[in-house]
Amino acid sequence: IDHEAASRAGVLVCQASRAWVATVAELVIGHMIAIARDIARSDAAYKSGVRQTPRVGTQLFGATAGVIGLGPLGRRVADLCHALGMTVLVTDPYVQADNPEWRQVALEDLLRQSDFVVPLAVATDETENLIDARALSLMKETAYLINLSRGNLVDERALADALDARQIAGAALDVGRAADQMPSPELARRQDVIATPHVGGLTPQAIEGQALEIVTQLSELFQGKIPRGAVNAASATRLQRSIA
Repeated sequence: IDHEAASRAGVLVCQASRAWVATVAELVIGHMIAIARDIARSDAAYKSGVRQTPRVGTQLFGATAGVIGLGPLGRRVADLCHALGMTVLVTDPYVQADNPEWRQVALEDLLRQSDFVVPLAVATDETENLIDARALSLMKETAYLINLSRGNLVDERALADALDARQIAGAALDVGRAADQMPSPELARRQDVIATPHVGGLTPQAIEGQALEIVTQLSELFQGKIPRGAVNAASATRLQRSIA
């Protein structure tokens, strides 16, 4: 939604809170384990009767997770990684880490040191292609990229090139630049990529939480109140006229 255009037109814009944080954070951990232990490929091969040489996996306990962005989702993921016995590095130019279990570092240091790089920043002009060819070149050859935030954060051509060159070990994606923020099919079909079709928030709890919030906001509107989820209340002149 173009908030500025809506504000110029006097139209109120509302949003539900992040009832999906717990659900998406759990899937982040699931993707980390799945790519580190080659679960998808091993499952498919075994079901098809193909005998393949097992691949030695990566253990999360003792590994380093690098979380980019300290919003609600980033903080939740950082907590879960720490609970699994991982070293947690975080980076965010606008938020100071307040958890002594995390170590805040510069982005370049996070990329160099992490076994799992997890970009969870918001999608803005500033974060467009945040994970580009240079960022990927700084990662360990044994590291994995885990993206369940927004496809805008990753330069997909650069990611494919990095995978081709074996600059990194693999990627696990729930978002991308295909329709509806899904991972691009070209990346999804790769053996060194795990891809799900933007299902991060698809649990009953997450869906119900946001749906009920929307109902509550509509109820507040019908009562002539500004909903708690309003993001441009001061500019919502049409609503103010109707309330008056």
